[in-house]
Amino acid sequence: MAQETQEGVTSKKSRLSEWYNEITVKAELADYSAISGCMVIRPYAYAIWQNIQSYFDKRLKEEGHKNAYFPLFIPERFLHKEKEHFEGFNPEVAYIERKDEKEERYALRPTSETIMYDSYSKWIRSWRDLPLLINQWCNIVRWEVKATRLFLRTREFLWQEGHTAHKTKEDADKEIQLILKLYLDLIEGEMAVPVLKGMRPEHDKFPGALYTLAMEALMPDGKALQMGTLHNLGQNFSKPFNIKYRDKNEKEQHVWQTSWGISTRMIGSLIMSHGDDKGLIMPPRIAPIQAVIVPIIFEKEKAKTLKEAGRLNDKLSEKLRVELDDRDGYSAGWKFNEWEMKGVPLRIEIGPKDIKANQVVVVRRDTGEKKTIKVSGQLENHIHEILEDIQKNLFRRAKKKMNDNIVEVKNYEELKKAIKDKKMVKTVWSGDPKAEDKIQNDTAANIRLIPLKGDTPKGQCVVNPKKKAKHIVYISKAY
Repeated sequence: MAQETQEGVTSKKSRLSEWYNEITVKAELADYSAISGCMVIRPYAYAIWQNIQSYFDKRLKEEGHKNAYFPLFIPERFLHKEKEHFEGFNPEVAYIERKDEKEERYALRPTSETIMYDSYSKWIRSWRDLPLLINQWCNIVRWEVKATRLFLRTREFLWQEGHTAHKTKEDADKEIQLILKLYLDLIEGEMAVPVLKGMRPEHDKFPGALYTLAMEALMPDGKALQMGTLHNLGQNFSKPFNIKYRDKNEKEQHVWQTSWGISTRMIGSLIMSHGDDKGLIMPPRIAPIQAVIVPIIFEKEKAKTLKEAGRLNDKLSEKLRVELDDRDGYSAGWKFNEWEMKGVPLRIEIGPKDIKANQVVVVRRDTGEKKTIKVSGQLENHIHEILEDIQKNLFRRAKKKMNDNIVEVKNYEELKKAIKDKKMVKTVWSGDPKAEDKIQNDTAANIRLIPLKGDTPKGQCVVNPKKKAKHIVYISKAY
């Protein structure tokens, strides 16, 4: 039987999977749907997604990208235009039932390359039309046959997908590096989730891409969680979709393209990376509520306490996302537990004694530390400083956990033991897909990425010592 905490939540350390499901539901992030494999995103989690959207959308627009929207329905013939792309997605494609077999069949959007590029072929004519920098916020349908889990793997999810067209491969490469930086600023800077970044192995790249970059977060159970991917598509889509432009010499050229995306599965990383046995712990920059004010009520002084709590709320709300919990019928202790479950970074308590002393009591969600602060002109600055310290502390803790759970191995037996011990492995690989097949068959782990920069691999492949090592790689099980 799973060990339980005083709050009745399964222990994160002993049973992560059960803990994750309980926290996700109890913190009112999501609920199970009547549609198999789908979920309901509740308002609290949708507010997190909106904060992610707001931050990233602003950064994209600063770099010249514009939002558009394309149909959910994709003609099946479009999917067949790029063979590798179709074969890669076909097992997960959901189709609309046809009443007449003579009618063209439509797929529900598993990704938008094909429907978007049909339009690009009409819009792009000259070098003056490039670069074309389009982003789309939408939903995606992939008919998963694997077991589904809230946020981590569902048949429908929300995401952002960028699709750009450029004059040269070099321009497309620069776009990939720009978006990678923006993603890292979002994930590590705003969400406080450290990631590894690198290249997917050739046999595991996005179907139809020249190359794929990925960002991987390491969860407490040693499994990697893909946080987002970026693809240089080369001319593999522009040729079948006839996306051409006339250069300055009036010569016809095919464009070079990129695509890149992140999804609501990132919310799963927030839950697992930062949460504890009391519930969520939200990084302040992305938290829907950065501070909650809880009045400490004594009946004789109730009106005065609520009035002062209201004034405090008005004061802090000018610069922070604040919630005043003035609900009747709930004790302060009950409210403390609820807001801890929801992971609100800061709790601000105010009662009769605090009002007399012109102060508030501030409690950090990440450490539980209490601090008394005078209510003065500097209160907002003190609160802001504490929130920034919480943000930095969450990243430091998560980074240490990640580093502590990555081990370097020198032979195959060490690799198997490390995976069994729920670690991520750093080692060297020959580049032979058969070697990865062996790893997957023996351990259920696979190569997550090849670092973009780092030491030159030395020696022999960890799986097949007869072959020389070509790549440093990170290996783990994955969600």
